[in-house]
Amino acid sequence: MRKFIAEFKEFALRGNMLEMAVGIIIGGAFSDIVKALTANFIDPLLKFVTGAETYTFQQIAGFASSFISALVNFFIMAFVLFCLLKGVNKLMSLGLKKENPPAPVTKVCPYCKSKIPADAVRCAYCTSQL
Repeated sequence: MRKFIAEFKEFALRGNMLEMAVGIIIGGAFSDIVKALTANFIDPLLKFVTGAETYTFQQIAGFASSFISALVNFFIMAFVLFCLLKGVNKLMSLGLKKENPPAPVTKVCPYCKSKIPADAVRCAYCTSQL
């Protein structure tokens, strides 16, 4: 059972899975923005231009507030996902050891300031003993 849970954890928290899930959720939220734009601006504008309907100021304000509400919902959703993924990435990095940087290959001669191999005992340029 532990192996099954470990395999599921590895599958679910893999980078591609998380990115795909975020993409689907953000896509759904963006779809609501497009629907609100169409229903609240484009359709009424087309009806007004063709003369099919006339609108009062209160109706126009209602259209705008509905669209702004969809925008705010999108940004709240994006912020929550950002915080969630930041937390998941932090949890994933807790178990990992930090890699030490590789040892330098060269060093600088203290006398002539030339770059020489790190394991050299004498400078190739000024022949000083290191």
